[in-house]
Amino acid sequence: MHRSLSSIALVLLAFGAAPATADTVKVLTSGAFKQVVVAMVPAFEARTGHKVEVANDTAGALAKRVAGGEAFDLLVLTPAALQPLAKDGKVLPDSIAPLAKVGIGVAVKAGAPKPAIGTVEEFRHALIDVRKIAYIDPASGGTSGIYLDGLFEKLGIAQVVRPKAVLVAGGLSAEKLVSGEADLAIQQVSEILPVAGVDLVGMLPPEIQNYTTYAGALGAASTHRAAASEFLKSLASEEGRQALRSKGMLPP
Repeated sequence: MHRSLSSIALVLLAFGAAPATADTVKVLTSGAFKQVVVAMVPAFEARTGHKVEVANDTAGALAKRVAGGEAFDLLVLTPAALQPLAKDGKVLPDSIAPLAKVGIGVAVKAGAPKPAIGTVEEFRHALIDVRKIAYIDPASGGTSGIYLDGLFEKLGIAQVVRPKAVLVAGGLSAEKLVSGEADLAIQQVSEILPVAGVDLVGMLPPEIQNYTTYAGALGAASTHRAAASEFLKSLASEEGRQALRSKGMLPP
């Protein structure tokens, strides 16, 4: 019997069976990068035997959660948000790896007329003419919402836009198009493309476009560091780059 069990164990090892001590890697990611993380999970789990648990929030909210002591193995945020967390010992500074960048797009409900937004003046008039505009609430710490609030000020239309804003605390602003609560949604394009029932009008004009960069870092207190490091490497691999391009993002 013992000899038979030993033979089975050798066979399992020979064929690369999943490790007996499979880990569950907890990944905290900002919303714009979530779709890439989710796309990479199935192949990683099948290849390694590890599991991946994904949680997302706005960049500002995630930074607060981590600073408040939330446990995690891998964190995907903007480099600017990661630096103070590295200084405070929440993430390993040497593990920070650039992953992607993404621009801001504009969307309407599927089938609705698409406004002209090719120039700054056309974009400005589109915002003035529309009934309701959905975007991330700047107060929630969302990167695109903070940028847009400042942009509206620069364009001299903040007092026109704010009263008809449909502010979203976090998540997908374009969902407000489907529900009929808004007629125009503005957010990072990777958070527009996943929403069924909407059409991407286009990107912000180059002169006012804002690209957000994302990087990954290992948690300093992670108890699954080897598995988390392997998943981070997969995000930065060619397979990861293909996934991010399919989600509207670009290599860093």
